[in-house]
Amino acid sequence: MAGLLATAELCDTNAGLLASGDLRVMQPVFRAYGQRRAFSGPIMTVKVFEDNTLVREALETQGEGRVLVVDGGGSLRCGMLGGNLALLAQNMGWAGIVVNGCVRDVDEINGCDIGVRALASHPVKSNKRGVGEKHVPLHIAGVFLRDSEWLYADSDGILISSTELSL
Repeated sequence: MAGLLATAELCDTNAGLLASGDLRVMQPVFRAYGQRRAFSGPIMTVKVFEDNTLVREALETQGEGRVLVVDGGGSLRCGMLGGNLALLAQNMGWAGIVVNGCVRDVDEINGCDIGVRALASHPVKSNKRGVGEKHVPLHIAGVFLRDSEWLYADSDGILISSTELSL
């Protein structure tokens, strides 16, 4: 996809931002799913635990090239995103989804034109109680991140930036 910035180049050209903490590198704990190997955009945050109701609510809104970051508490006991939600995200214009937790329906997700990162896959579906928070600061994979900061992901890793970056 043209116009995407490589994370390695962003780190090389923004050493000052790395040093100041305005550019942060997530720990390499995520697996890649979906057809987009690289994606970026402004962040929307959701904090939930084994309940994906707020994930669906977020993905039902226009994505406008944003990246949904889901803090699922690192749970490895159920899938927080499946094939139906990945297709919804694709159709609503989301650039990507990062899940601090698991996904399911991996073959379906891999058929979608969206970038997805998650800790692992798990066949069990999540609860549907509607419990959680949107637009809250998160701490995932060793970094703090907030709504409207920028996320850059490719095969080398995931970066969080306080502002939109260019080379």
